[in-house]
Amino acid sequence: MLNGGQAGARRASWRPRWGHLAVLVLVVLLSLEGVAQRLVNADLRWLFLLALATGLAFVATPVAGWLAHRLGILDIPGGRKAHEAPTALLGGVAVFVAFAATVTRNFSFSRELKGVVVAGALVFGIGMVDDWRGLPAHLKLAAQVVAVAVLVQHGVAVNVFPPGAWQDGAEWLLTGLWVIGVTNAVNFLDGMDGLAAGMMAIVAAFFGLAALQNHHDFMVYLSMPLLGACLGFLPYNLRPGRRALIFLGDAGSTFIGFTAAALGIIGDWAGQHVARLLVPVLILGVPIFDMTFTTVMRIRAGQVRSLRQWLEFTGRDHFHHRLAALRLGNLGSVLVIYIVTLWLGLSALALKNAAGLAALLQVGEAVVVFVMMAFFMVFVPRQYDQIDRQRRDNDTR
Repeated sequence: MLNGGQAGARRASWRPRWGHLAVLVLVVLLSLEGVAQRLVNADLRWLFLLALATGLAFVATPVAGWLAHRLGILDIPGGRKAHEAPTALLGGVAVFVAFAATVTRNFSFSRELKGVVVAGALVFGIGMVDDWRGLPAHLKLAAQVVAVAVLVQHGVAVNVFPPGAWQDGAEWLLTGLWVIGVTNAVNFLDGMDGLAAGMMAIVAAFFGLAALQNHHDFMVYLSMPLLGACLGFLPYNLRPGRRALIFLGDAGSTFIGFTAAALGIIGDWAGQHVARLLVPVLILGVPIFDMTFTTVMRIRAGQVRSLRQWLEFTGRDHFHHRLAALRLGNLGSVLVIYIVTLWLGLSALALKNAAGLAALLQVGEAVVVFVMMAFFMVFVPRQYDQIDRQRRDNDTR
């Protein structure tokens, strides 16, 4: 239960402000058929989608926060959680509503786009149930497998293997590993204010840039709404010097992770199969590296011995936790991850247009980034621990 002071502060936090009203007016204007059509005719459909999703998320997030408090869907402090006050968990609702409304306001659809939207809605729905009532990890995994099947049925699948009897099975398996892996990697990284939403906004921006360069319209129709939904939500989740007003929840983090994973598959990256694999891997490099590295370290330490243990294990050994252990603080850790994501995204765009030695150098640059991340995750915290032990020993003498 919240005491009177907390409840009053809560109500004050979600009061409508002039900024909300101004953005609401903008959303209404963008929704007018004439305004939207003018932007489309001016070859600015991407701007229309971005602005509409951003505005919708910005005005929907306070509503989601108010609703979360009324329904009691809150993230309660305790255990390994770092926040100090009960915080609304329905941020994912605002992100999904902004994304879905913008996509359905679009003027053109493809079979693949429909598959991503339907499967993403399934992942979001399961995440909502988990945020509200809680679900076992194996049920959430089963739902994600079904969502991958929906993608495959709509033609969204990895296409890198040569034709053969085993091609379909191998590509479907790789699609499942990719989508489920990225979905949960983003969910695991949603542990600091502004981290997942800001990081995935950068990811969506790079996917959108690649789509605009290649005139891949349907990828633009997904990446711009995802970017806008994350940007509109971010001011309530990343508030330097103040606590977050609302969290994405599992519904939000798994939804944006799933959508980004699907974007990585449908993207028209390059003619070479290797580049088609590496470009989305680099853009999503931070969550992929974090999941892979922490999994290896947990297995090595004997903390994880089965798939069920891996699904249910929680710990403070992710990349953002390691950065915070270096005295960077939460905001500093989030900004470092933003910078690394930008660095890898720029490398991916350069690799997409590179060949021969230039492509090899871009891959080498990315490898250096991953090696540096591994170094900071393992060796630097150990040095800090050793310094602390020596300081304590000196103080006791």
